[in-house]
Amino acid sequence: RSCSENGKSLARKFAYELSQCGITIASGLAKGIDTVAHLYSYKEKGKTIAVLPNGFNHIFPKENVGLYEKILDNGGLVISEYPPDIKAKSKYFLERNRIVSGLSAHRSGTSVTAKLAKTQGRKVFALPHEIWDLHGVGTNRLIKTGAILVTCVEDILDELYSSENLNSSNLNFSFSNSS
Repeated sequence: RSCSENGKSLARKFAYELSQCGITIASGLAKGIDTVAHLYSYKEKGKTIAVLPNGFNHIFPKENVGLYEKILDNGGLVISEYPPDIKAKSKYFLERNRIVSGLSAHRSGTSVTAKLAKTQGRKVFALPHEIWDLHGVGTNRLIKTGAILVTCVEDILDELYSSENLNSSNLNFSFSNSS
């Protein structure tokens, strides 16, 4: 999916730093933010979980087949609720988001997945975006409707540890495109 260079840069930074803190990154193996989050999680030797909108015989998008293999080779997890020969369809992406939000102790991402996360009692975190850039409309809307605004990894860690006395061994964090 389409995302800004700023979005990619922030996904790199947050995935890398959250992985350094022992937090598992969960996302959808989609183009854009998802790809960056998975890459920088495993580069830090962090744990990452990719949730597929298809079966294992039809990895989508095709350009992420190598990433899929790297995730598995580095001890990550790739899951799908579909039989191996099922190809990705539009409705499967929405169904996948239900699983991504369910895997995450806390959530950052798109409006559909954020709504699912809220109904599951999960916190939603969002990075503010430039108001003139169309890529940021969804993220800024999340903040306006109650997502926790974050500007650094410490904001997330402070919220997690102060509000719930959790340790990093039971935390997952997910990324997704915001538009």
